[in-house]
Amino acid sequence: MSSPLVYGDIMIAVAGWFMERLRGFALLAAASSLISGTFVCAQTPHSAAPQPQATPVAATTTGPAPESVSIPPGAPRMSNQTRYQIIRDFETQLVYSRATFPMGSKGLKLQNGATTPSGQALQQLITLWGPAIKPGDPAHISYVRIKDNFIHFDLNGGAIKRKKWYQHIEISGSGGASVPLSRDESTDNPHGSYLEVYFDKYVPELSPAQLRAILFPVLDFNARNKEEAYLDTVPPKVKEAIKAHHVLVGMTTEMVLHAVGKPPKKVREKDGDIEFEEWIYGAPPQDVDFVRIIADEVVRVETMKVGGEKIVRTEKEVILPKPDEDTEAKRQEQDRPANAPSLRRPGEDQENVPKPSDGINQIPPSAPPTPPHDPGPGDMVGQR
Repeated sequence: MSSPLVYGDIMIAVAGWFMERLRGFALLAAASSLISGTFVCAQTPHSAAPQPQATPVAATTTGPAPESVSIPPGAPRMSNQTRYQIIRDFETQLVYSRATFPMGSKGLKLQNGATTPSGQALQQLITLWGPAIKPGDPAHISYVRIKDNFIHFDLNGGAIKRKKWYQHIEISGSGGASVPLSRDESTDNPHGSYLEVYFDKYVPELSPAQLRAILFPVLDFNARNKEEAYLDTVPPKVKEAIKAHHVLVGMTTEMVLHAVGKPPKKVREKDGDIEFEEWIYGAPPQDVDFVRIIADEVVRVETMKVGGEKIVRTEKEVILPKPDEDTEAKRQEQDRPANAPSLRRPGEDQENVPKPSDGINQIPPSAPPTPPHDPGPGDMVGQR
């Protein structure tokens, strides 16, 4: 038999072992609760901290127009270092057009803030050949050349494609005729045009910022997208209407496309001798707009409401400036050289030249009839 003292020592040892085990379990539970609490706090946002909200993107607004550049009369000629800087800065730049460039070999000329051809002359070129670059279209400056009194900019490759180096090589064939090494290809570039900036006597010393300000009537270097560049070329009333996606009577088709986009449906009809197009936007049970266009101008806007109400607008809501034929004729007369050939006598004024409206018949008199003659040998042979 074991003694009572030994039994008591065993019981004390077992109780101590149990206490140590319980203390370990308690520490483990506390650690696990602490870890889980930290994880929950890290996943749950603080109630006092507000959630960040997405800020709506503001509508793009056109930046201010650059200030006009005044060149002093005694400005020095552009140095070679500045020439290289202008070429490096402007070549390969993407800009947005503020004017219409016609197709063909004729581009635009900019001098003292005015472009030529313009007005009726430009409209005739656009009607004949079509536009190469329209206002708001992106344009790539592909080549810059600085001459004596002007700077030449090729846009979208220029009006004429430049030949490769091997296309200039020719060999002499039999008989001395030259034969080109490359095949003959068309050099016309319908997607490109050019701009020439003219100065009075020579190209003066200019910084790139000053040259951008000079080019602003034709090219926009600050616009961030096509829509922004186009809005800067229209009147303020049209600009607000385009932003509100509203069509005004008197707009052009280009303005309508920027305001409400391409029409889902077009109808071409005829009212008497007048042909027109009806652009239809929307479909029942929504509002339907009928935009009538005659000769690239909106003349009528009819809106059919859902409730059956019909709203018709025919009065001009915006009047766009049109090319003045008299002003264009005077400008062409001023651009005409003084020694140009003319049929007027020396000292004769153009105003005194008779016109058809003066009542004077300008049609030359017809030749008198040929008198009858006796038949000759040739006539007698021909009759046989």
